[in-house]
Amino acid sequence: MPTAPLTVLPTADAVGEHLAARVLAEVAAARTAGRPFHLGWPTGRTPRPIVAAMARRLAAAPQDLSHVALVMMDEYLVPDADGALVHASPRAPWSCHHFARVEIAERLNAALPPAWHVDGAGAWFPDPRDPAAYERRIADAGGIDLFLLASGASDGHVAFNPPGTPVDSRTRIIPLPESMRRDNLATFPTFGTLDAVPHHGVSVGVATIAESRRAIMVAWGAGKQATVARMRRATDYEPDWPATLVHRCAAGEIVCDAAAAGDGRPAA
Repeated sequence: MPTAPLTVLPTADAVGEHLAARVLAEVAAARTAGRPFHLGWPTGRTPRPIVAAMARRLAAAPQDLSHVALVMMDEYLVPDADGALVHASPRAPWSCHHFARVEIAERLNAALPPAWHVDGAGAWFPDPRDPAAYERRIADAGGIDLFLLASGASDGHVAFNPPGTPVDSRTRIIPLPESMRRDNLATFPTFGTLDAVPHHGVSVGVATIAESRRAIMVAWGAGKQATVARMRRATDYEPDWPATLVHRCAAGEIVCDAAAAGDGRPAA
């Protein structure tokens, strides 16, 4: 099995510009072909330079995004009055619904006419009442065209898949280990304390991601050196470090900055 190629760029902003150009080109090609474009997104710090670069490009050269579906990885779960696990409030600034609407859609749509907007309110999320329905929805849509991925700094988690996740895992409710919850607290300081970080999430699985047409693992900053090093050493999926799933993707690759590469490797 071929391993995912690695591209190292000088800075996080360079990573953002590189991927913004590629994503927008694929979106435009789908529009020309008259088909929808299903774009998988993580939340948190990793995609922010990409969103910022896409917004700058769209302000300079507006582009129709109305055929783009945001296929989100996961969402935090909290107990309702009856104790059932449900999506966190979309008003919570750390919720993935809030991220899709405010940090992705609103920024991309800022310079576009309404008819060209990507629908942030209609972003796709797995439903904790029927997680398997997400798999069916993706399959019925023809699959995910491109999945942007991010890896946890301390344990290599992807979405809410913790170390030990099997390669054939699918969308499901997952208890969140403390290592992941600490990463989540660092990503969203608005939680305030570790106790405020939810203990469960609903998330796509390793197999869900691996079946995407293309997947790009994005990493930037010195804090991601450990996960980039693990991905570079791996030749296949290693369950103790879920980020290595990138090597299971049919067209997987790793794009990082020099700080995350950690070895002074020049830009590719």
